[in-house]
Amino acid sequence: MHRRELLRRTIALGILSACRRLQDTLTPEQRTAADATEAAEPLGPVEKRLSIYNWSDYVAPDTISNFEKEFGVKVTYDVYESNEEMLAKLLTGATGYDLVFPSSYAVSVLKAVGIASPIHRQYLTNWGNIAPLFLDPPFDQGNAHTVPWQWGVTGLAFRSDKVDAPDSWAVLQDSRYRGKMTQMDDGRDVVGSWLRYRGHSLNSEDPAELARAEADAIAAKKNLKAYISAPVKGQLISGDVWIAQLWNGDATQAKVEQPNIGYVVPKEGCTIWEDSLVIPRSAPHKRAAHEFMNYILRPDVQATISDFTGYGTPNSAALKLMQHPVPYPTADELRRLELQIDLGRDTAVWDQIWTEIKSA
Repeated sequence: MHRRELLRRTIALGILSACRRLQDTLTPEQRTAADATEAAEPLGPVEKRLSIYNWSDYVAPDTISNFEKEFGVKVTYDVYESNEEMLAKLLTGATGYDLVFPSSYAVSVLKAVGIASPIHRQYLTNWGNIAPLFLDPPFDQGNAHTVPWQWGVTGLAFRSDKVDAPDSWAVLQDSRYRGKMTQMDDGRDVVGSWLRYRGHSLNSEDPAELARAEADAIAAKKNLKAYISAPVKGQLISGDVWIAQLWNGDATQAKVEQPNIGYVVPKEGCTIWEDSLVIPRSAPHKRAAHEFMNYILRPDVQATISDFTGYGTPNSAALKLMQHPVPYPTADELRRLELQIDLGRDTAVWDQIWTEIKSA
């Protein structure tokens, strides 16, 4: 069994077992009430340690060191490359992390299984800096468990000195660029792109729509160099890859070294995502975690992070301080963008489709 297939099966089993445990103890109403009671309780003094589990290349070079110096907290910092990798650790019982940074649908999973700890808003004195657009998200109404971190889209990066700017996902089926294109090593993003290509929701549960998306993905696969996520930046810079499905921030990072890298949102639309800070229920240093949350809500800290990562900031005060601000989506752009949601029972169907695409 391939490592990623094992990973997906582990996640599925972890979700099922965790859901059973939750169902045996608290109803959703009871969980909400318990979380509200917990959120009102004091946490005590700031601990001297903090353990962070974040995506790679997702803070500025001095973000962590400045926090350590100011608050006297020693930070342990681990990274992951996908929501699935992070979920696999937490759902199979890993403890010790104080902060994780899930995307929208992963937040839903962490909440559903009771892993996400409630936010103690009284410690977040900088909360007012968050733009209304990023408050009360559908995956966490009232921001009871999340603090907005960064946002972006998953479109197409390209080498403008090698190809014209692509305007559609159809370019990935163009044999002229065979061996010079990649898609994300992520089933949600790959299948979602082909659903959008046909005018469907990237969260579709319709068997016929999913079957067509799988066929389109397999047709494109013969033109792809690889399924690869963040590490493709180096290949775009070197010219080994000309077109890549990629997060906009990673494309911006690569453009610093290679000015010929461009970025587009395909006309059919794509994923818009928002990553959040979440404290696992098992976190040993919750007060320090809240101090870090409040620290990154400072306009100057958020501006530095977003300028480095190339992603958008949900912090409206920080936007004014950025050297290269990412403007918030217009109403027209929002109509072409879609958040990923938790697929629930259909997760297994999507996992099977992704397995079939990878093995085709």
